[in-house]
Amino acid sequence: MDCCSFSSSLSLSLSLMLKPRPPLMTINYNGNSQWSKRKKKRHCLLQVSAISYQNFIHFSFNETKRHTLLLPSPLQEKYGSMIAMDEQTRLEMLSFETPKIRLLRSMSIEGEAMQVLDFAAFPKPEFDLPIFCGNFFTTANMNIVVLDLNPLHDVTSRRDYKEKYYDRLLPLGLKYTELLPWGGKLTSESIKFFSPIVIWTKFSSSNSKHEVLYSAFMEYYKAWLELMEQAVEDTDPSQITCNLEAQHRYLTWRAEKDPGHGVLKRLIGEKLAKDLLRNFLFSGIDELGSKTFLDYFPEYGIEDGTINEKRSIIGKGFENRPWDKNGEFIGNDLRN
Repeated sequence: MDCCSFSSSLSLSLSLMLKPRPPLMTINYNGNSQWSKRKKKRHCLLQVSAISYQNFIHFSFNETKRHTLLLPSPLQEKYGSMIAMDEQTRLEMLSFETPKIRLLRSMSIEGEAMQVLDFAAFPKPEFDLPIFCGNFFTTANMNIVVLDLNPLHDVTSRRDYKEKYYDRLLPLGLKYTELLPWGGKLTSESIKFFSPIVIWTKFSSSNSKHEVLYSAFMEYYKAWLELMEQAVEDTDPSQITCNLEAQHRYLTWRAEKDPGHGVLKRLIGEKLAKDLLRNFLFSGIDELGSKTFLDYFPEYGIEDGTINEKRSIIGKGFENRPWDKNGEFIGNDLRN
């Protein structure tokens, strides 16, 4: 989720919710590159809200099985579950692959004060499918949501790509963007990673809103699975290379600028947070390409060679939805 307002909302929420770090971390990274507990293993009883994302996870993997062969990802051997440093919050990771999906993964965070779901499906580079993205953050009072079929290629300059994947989904997008309205300022840098049907919203926690979100998640994921089923493998080496670089650029941005980094850092520490971001949530950075963040986004470079920590260099954003009902980008008239 690449939203300035999302990041600031998370920072404020976490400062109120998370306890100070205990003297000893609950988990660490051992020499065999495996997640492990430092303290004696024990059962941790979690106070989980009545609102849960487990049904989202169960639906998505069961629905995938109806469409294709679902196999465990090699990542599952390393990334399973862990207890955070507050000894109350639990993180669960699941990862799979299919003949057309390079990585299908989920991370859920369940604690007394918050629940998080980060769900994504990354296609193999032989397919130019959008990347399915569902990022949900919930507290007792607030929900922050991003749900989208992130375009692999630019939908403004590549009209053929927009027509191929999004034109038929515009009615679905209109249905849910009315029920879940625009959530506020979205940066100019991040908008390029979203599609005309993106749901970016914030709302007060309630069962009725959660049911609408669950319905949107199911319909969006079913739509993505149908696109996946219909996808034809590219055989042109130049197109495969183009797909591969586009996905690598996306992963590089997300791993560096994803505001979920702050959540993970507070829960499990900086070292483990960076590993989880780079090697699980956005796995493929080291395998799909060799370009660095500054190769793709040189405007973030600082004189000493480091990366500017700001999420927005342009400093402009979109307070309102920058696409019209036909999926045409009208953001040049709305940017402020």
